[in-house]
Amino acid sequence: MLTHIQIRDFAIIDAVELELGPGLTVLTGETGAGKSILVDALLLAAGGRAGAEVVRHGAERAEVSATFAIEKNAAAHAWLSEQSIEHEGECVLRRVISSDGRSRAYVNGQAMPVQSLRQLGETLVDVHGQMEYQSLVRRSAQRELLDQSGEHRELLSAVSEAWRTLSQVKDERDRAAASAQDREARLELLRYHLSELEALDLKEGEGEELSSERQRLSQRGRLASGAREIIQLLREAEDVSAEQAISRALTTARHVGELDPKFAPMAQLIEESLIALREGVEAVERYESDLDADPQRQEWVEQRLAAMESIARKHRIEIGGLLGLQAELRQEFQRLDSLEASMAQIEKRLEEAQRKFSAACAKLSAARKSAAKSLGESISALMQTLGMPGGKFQIDARAAESAGANGADDIEFLVSANPGQPPRPLAKVASGGELSRISLAIQVAAVQTDALAGSLACLVFDEVDAGVGGGVAEIVGRQLRTLGERAQALCVTHLPQVASQAHAHVRVTKLTDGKTTRTALHPLTADERVEEIARMLGGINVTDKAREHAAEMLRPAPSKSSAKASAGPSKVPAKDAAPARKKPARR
Repeated sequence: MLTHIQIRDFAIIDAVELELGPGLTVLTGETGAGKSILVDALLLAAGGRAGAEVVRHGAERAEVSATFAIEKNAAAHAWLSEQSIEHEGECVLRRVISSDGRSRAYVNGQAMPVQSLRQLGETLVDVHGQMEYQSLVRRSAQRELLDQSGEHRELLSAVSEAWRTLSQVKDERDRAAASAQDREARLELLRYHLSELEALDLKEGEGEELSSERQRLSQRGRLASGAREIIQLLREAEDVSAEQAISRALTTARHVGELDPKFAPMAQLIEESLIALREGVEAVERYESDLDADPQRQEWVEQRLAAMESIARKHRIEIGGLLGLQAELRQEFQRLDSLEASMAQIEKRLEEAQRKFSAACAKLSAARKSAAKSLGESISALMQTLGMPGGKFQIDARAAESAGANGADDIEFLVSANPGQPPRPLAKVASGGELSRISLAIQVAAVQTDALAGSLACLVFDEVDAGVGGGVAEIVGRQLRTLGERAQALCVTHLPQVASQAHAHVRVTKLTDGKTTRTALHPLTADERVEEIARMLGGINVTDKAREHAAEMLRPAPSKSSAKASAGPSKVPAKDAAPARKKPARR
């Protein structure tokens, strides 16, 4: 439900701010006052296309913000969750158009591409008018409306789940079938690769150890020379070796320590360094000795590493990955070796999944056909009262060429607005006025379902009463009121018969000081509504007679008539309840 809209520097609007409630709200005013500008602004906020021409003359940018209460709007909840946008039952759409034509869009303060905003907007606003898009001409929307009207939620869930399972098994079957096409050749190749790896008989970490050993063996001469030099410097120096020098220093330190106990810790440090030096020299001697090992060892290491590197290059991996590769190839070999048995099991599962999916689709198709007949009859009956006597509405639910997550049906709305004409797709109805009234009939018939009524977007009817008058206009108004009692509806109208049925009334006026022109919105009180309806009835000079007639039109209808005009218990205040409130506009 739209709860608030704020518009700045859009077309001839400088700054307006309007709060809206549930029920039917009408917008009236003189021709050219800018009634449809509010609808255009709402469409812009919901992701509609616009350029620099919408920016008010002399302004830097146009800005529209629309706030929606979405507690019951499951589609909007789902979209916001997908985009990871937080909300507390409220969604704020904001659109800014610069004077150079650049556009920015925001959802709850988060920047958003316009295309994404448009997707969300379709769940929040549904405009029915002669020049605007109508969601009802989309086949997907027609299917969704039929399913919502028929309360097919559980059947749809069963079909969707069965389709998901069927798709998964099909993917598994396709992968197995692709593997089966070259199974024998692949098995032979796997046997060869595995035999190479098994013959190599790799040990964990062996490649790294041998690489280190090869490095050591290849530098044996330099390593031995370095070790010999260290030993000579520390133990075999001609004058005095490092070991001898430290040993003498230790003897002297002990004598000094006997004379002064404070020197004892220093003597201990010298002793520890002597011990460490001797251990280091002994380790170097052992290292030198190891370098004189079997000279054939280097050749064996080179051959072993060459075999590992050859296989690793073939598979384009490092030596360290050979054991992992061997495990993967063995697993693939076992899977392919048992593929025939697996294929038989997969085909069995696929057959069962297809059976369950077909059964779920059959139940949904039967429910859709029943709902299509009932909804079609209800809409046809409403059309008779909306200036289309003899008009017929039917919903074609036929088998689709291919089934999917939404079932196995093609749903199409067909309409004949005049007797003798064959039903044609709703999208091809020529008259904009007829299309608007047919849309009204569809919405009125659909909201008889409580489950659907609470989840509808804000329904906007832009001059839905075009081309009608008299009794038909009054019926249009009654049907709009019926719709407003179960869902929020906004209607731009020129007809007093329609305006008198509203729960809230907003007058649109155009003001000028001779230099600039602007549009203003004014929610009407009960007395002001009488004056506005009288103006719509009487023209320029409003007479007392016109005021009496207006007051008569605004009086609650007798209960019998109300029962005929109403489709269920009222969920909004009575006809003359307080209208929507308006916040002071900043000029």
